Order: sequence, then C-alpha cells, then structure tokens
Amino acid sequence: MAEQLSPSHVERWVHGFVDTVEESGEYLTDLDRRSGDGDFGTNMVTALRRARQAMAGVEATTVGVPFQVTGETFLAHSGGTSGPLFGMWFRDFGKVGADAGALTLAMLAEATENGWATVARLGSAEVGDRTMVDAIAPASVALNKAVGDGSGLVEGLRSAAEAARVGAEGTSELLGRRGRTSYVGESALGSPDPGAVTIALFYRAAVESATA
Repeated sequence: MAEQLSPSHVERWVHGFVDTVEESGEYLTDLDRRSGDGDFGTNMVTALRRARQAMAGVEATTVGVPFQVTGETFLAHSGGTSGPLFGMWFRDFGKVGADAGALTLAMLAEATENGWATVARLGSAEVGDRTMVDAIAPASVALNKAVGDGSGLVEGLRSAAEAARVGAEGTSELLGRRGRTSYVGESALGSPDPGAVTIALFYRAAVESATA
C-alpha cells in the first residue's frame, strides 16, 4: 500500500471516481429529483466522461495534472449549479499538486481544507445547509487529525472516506438552506444530498487507488 500517491495513483483515483459516479448516476439523479432539478447525476456523468477523454490526451507529469484537467473540464462544460463548484474543488486539488511528483497525506489535507473554503465561499454554504460541504467538512477534519496523529496515508484516507460517508448520510435528516433544495422543504427528508454523496464517492475512490 502506498504512503504517497504517484501521478499514476492519482490517475487511477480519478478514473475510479468516474467509474463509480457512472455506476451511481441514476441513483444520484433520483436523489436530485427529490431535492432539486433532477439533473445532477446526468450532469456529473457527462462532465466526468469528458474529463476522462481529456486526460487521455495529457501526460500526468505531476500529481496535480489529473485534477487540473478534471477541474478545467467541469468549469468549461458542466451544467447546473453544482458543476462549477466541483470544478473549483478539483482545481484546488490540482493547485496543491501542481509541482509535485507525489501526493502526501498532509497535501491531501491541505487540498481538502482549501476546497472546503472555496466551495463554502462560492456556494455561501455552511455545515448543516444540506450541501456537499456536509461531506467535505468532516473529511477535512478527519484528514487534519490523521496528519496530526502521524497516521499513514491509507489510514488517513480511510478515516476521511468514512467521515465523508457519515456526513453525506446525515444530510438526509437536514432541511435544505441553499439552492433549489431550500424550496423543497420536508419532502427531501430521508434522502441524502447528491453532492454530499458524490464527495463521499470521491474519497472512497481515493482509498481504492491507494490500496490497489
């Protein structure tokens, strides 16, 4: 198991994330029908497929490249309100790894914390608003704790993935305070936020890339 993620690990992470979202596309769209426009899964799958195609033509010379390509693809082509937020999320990961040949746990904690700040600022979202932030925030806390405790990369990623999963599931009990879900009210209760679920899938793919 890796203690640092190489460019090939990161490529595997992003490709694994694409595969997972493709498999979950209908589920994510169904969640969005209960709390939004019903196009979330379709938009995510479309953007990620384009990102995969774009990555095929670019050499991953640093660990930031796959994230940079994915972020640029989202910002250029993704629809809906979540697309640009995910684009900026990936861009923050790309920035942290822009000049690096390996991605450490501390760098992942930094990227997650930066991404949290960016998404919160641009989306005007806080923890408890029933958004992707409700999965990002606990993942960030878990990663920073893992770094402070001197945990290994895989252990830290697993703690982040579990924290994101629990955070995403917890949104099923929250009333939306941002975006279309704020107009839906109690009818969305019982179903988690699709953006938060997607963040959980992102960290699950990270664990799988590090342990493959």
